[in-house]
Amino acid sequence: MRKLLKVVAWITSVSFVGVSCWLGREVPFEKQWPLFEALRTTASIIFAVVGAWIAIVYPERLKLSFVDEKASGEGSQTGLSRLFSPVVHSTAILCIILVIGVVAPLIKIFPFALEYKDLLRGLSYGALVALTLWQLWTIVLTLVPADVIKTMTDREDERKRLLEGYSKQSSKE
Repeated sequence: MRKLLKVVAWITSVSFVGVSCWLGREVPFEKQWPLFEALRTTASIIFAVVGAWIAIVYPERLKLSFVDEKASGEGSQTGLSRLFSPVVHSTAILCIILVIGVVAPLIKIFPFALEYKDLLRGLSYGALVALTLWQLWTIVLTLVPADVIKTMTDREDERKRLLEGYSKQSSKE
C-alpha cells in the first residue's frame, strides 16, 4: 500500500509539474518571482527552526527519543539524520532559488531568450511548482521527529504511571 501511494504521489507530482510548465508559459516572470520569494522564506524558516531544534534539543532529549530499538545495522536512520534531512532539503531549495534569482535577470538580456520567452516562462513556472512540492514534502518531514518525540514521551509517561501504580500497590500491602 505504501509503495502504491509513493507511485501515485510521484505520478501526480510529475503530472502537476508538466501541466504547470505548459500553463506557466502565460505567467510573466515578474508574477512568478514573488512566489519564489515566498518559497525562499518558507525554506529559510524550516532551515532555521529545524537547525535550532538540532542545536538546542538534540543533545539532551532527542538522542534518547530517536534510539531505534528495531535497528539492526548501520543502514538504519538515526534521530539526527531524521532531523537533518529537512535542513538538507531546505538548503538545496534555497540554493536553487538563489541561483534562479541571479540567473533570470541575466537571461533576459540575451536576444535568443526573447525568441524562447514562452518556453522559459513555462520552465520557470514548472521549476517553481517542483520546488514548492519539494518544500511541502520537507515540511512533512519536519513533523516526523515531532511525532517520534511525542510517542517516546508518551511511552515514558506510561512507564512512570505504571511504576507509580506498582509502588502505591506494594506500599498498601
